Amino acid sequence: MIRSILLTAAIITSGTLFSQNLKTVSYQDGTQKLNGLITSNAGKKLPGVLILPAWKGIDEEAKTAAIELEKQGYIAFIADIYGEGKIPANSDEAAKSSGYYKKNYAEYQKRISLALEQLKKNGAIADKTAVIGYCFGGTGALESARGNLPVAGVVSIHGSLGRDQSRKNEKLNAKILVENPADDKSVTPDDYSNLIKEMNDGNADWQIITYAHSKHTFTDPKSPDYNEVMAKRAWNHTLMFLKELLK
Repeated sequence: MIRSILLTAAIITSGTLFSQNLKTVSYQDGTQKLNGLITSNAGKKLPGVLILPAWKGIDEEAKTAAIELEKQGYIAFIADIYGEGKIPANSDEAAKSSGYYKKNYAEYQKRISLALEQLKKNGAIADKTAVIGYCFGGTGALESARGNLPVAGVVSIHGSLGRDQSRKNEKLNAKILVENPADDKSVTPDDYSNLIKEMNDGNADWQIITYAHSKHTFTDPKSPDYNEVMAKRAWNHTLMFLKELLK
């Protein structure tokens, strides 16, 4: 009973924290309105981190990351990839929507690029920005590198590593960190080896860290896959990577 009360209090507190520290920023992709969230230190000249959320859109994991990044001295902006009125209501819709952008990767890259513009308009230092992403957003982090968007580096956190093999391997300018759960059934051995080949062909500065006893959404406290120990390690690896790149 006490544990339940404490958990409820924690959720209420975190919700209040998010509302106090994250502000909605509306922007456009043509006629499509997009609604991102930015940290309260917007407007200062600081390094910036763009956060790409998982397949259901902006969620608590993305919001928590933004708040924690602000504490580390970064302006953080959470991108809205789908747009107002198009946020998936369930997993089936999320699979369809995220699948569309994975297939039409140029449109995904454009939405990421528009979010990067908003991050920089809100004070992020142009040559000190990076992208991190969770799940579908992890795929977006890799697409940021593939599109050679103007960022110092990207972090893919349990993202999909596979891609259409008809695409050519191109030069990759951004530094790349891939945080891969060892027991992620959505990542095949071919996906893994093809990604390494792609990064080597692109002469990238890359690193893959694999987390033992971890399934797909191992960093999300609300997921049954959550692995607290490995999630903390992954976050520390993210912070170390960002510090090297941006400070």
